[in-house]
Amino acid sequence: MNIRDLQYILAIETHGSVTRAAEACEVTQPTLSAQVAKLERELGIVIFERDGRGLRVTAAGRTVLDHARRIVGAVDDLHAATQQHLDPLAGELRLGLIPTLAPYLLPSLLPALRDQLSRITISIVEEQTALLVEHVRSGNLDAAMIATDEEDDRLASLALFDEPLWVALCNDHPLAANDAIEAGQLEAATLLLLSEGHCLRDHALALCNDRALGVNVPGDFRAASLETILNLVEAGLGVTLVPELCLNGARLRGRTLAVRPLSGDGVHRGIRLIYRRSSPRAVLLSRLAHVTRNVWNGHETLPVR
Repeated sequence: MNIRDLQYILAIETHGSVTRAAEACEVTQPTLSAQVAKLERELGIVIFERDGRGLRVTAAGRTVLDHARRIVGAVDDLHAATQQHLDPLAGELRLGLIPTLAPYLLPSLLPALRDQLSRITISIVEEQTALLVEHVRSGNLDAAMIATDEEDDRLASLALFDEPLWVALCNDHPLAANDAIEAGQLEAATLLLLSEGHCLRDHALALCNDRALGVNVPGDFRAASLETILNLVEAGLGVTLVPELCLNGARLRGRTLAVRPLSGDGVHRGIRLIYRRSSPRAVLLSRLAHVTRNVWNGHETLPVR
């Protein structure tokens, strides 16, 4: 057994396919399959159940994968700890971001990181909060930017910025005449939400604690992307909440949409950087947080009226 074998089975789990895992690991499919089969013989168990519909992890395989994640994460930490002594601001940084933040922050953040942390290479993962937290815990990611508080003794966090929430609605909506909109003015029954697992959905639910939430929206429009939701709002099918960074640049130009600031208590989301307390990348992550705060402080909001 070697570390590479453990990386192979983790890649299969991640990609759900031996072919895609082999491509990601830059080996041939027969080579990867042979190494996995060798590992299964060595352990005396079957890790993946194979049938015509694909691969499924067995109960024994789940135990192996859990241990493999910890082992590979520890090895990555060892490499990172060594790099920390050589040059704490160099090496690979594996960073995760939630989908309602990544498209709007990265276009400004990545150039700033390239200028101010030029010796690092960045790998970006865009996933929902629960998956990002698990990836950070297991060591698959060095850190993640999320919009919720995680109560986990294994994780530490750095506050980045508080991002206000805005209301997006079609131009002929009665509330479009207001300069600002209070949460209590929103008709919960017409509020369009992202699908479960998105923290922006949770913020909307917290602000509009109403059993009638979404009941007057025809069909089920809980979408996986904010772009889809905005298209539905533009069609007059409801209203939604958008984070302030979504308003930057030309993203909303040309739409027949109005956006208004949301006023009242709890009308922002706190963006924070989470990482393992045992991480050896503390110096780099502190610099990352500093650069991110500067990017936020320098952003310009361009609301569409």
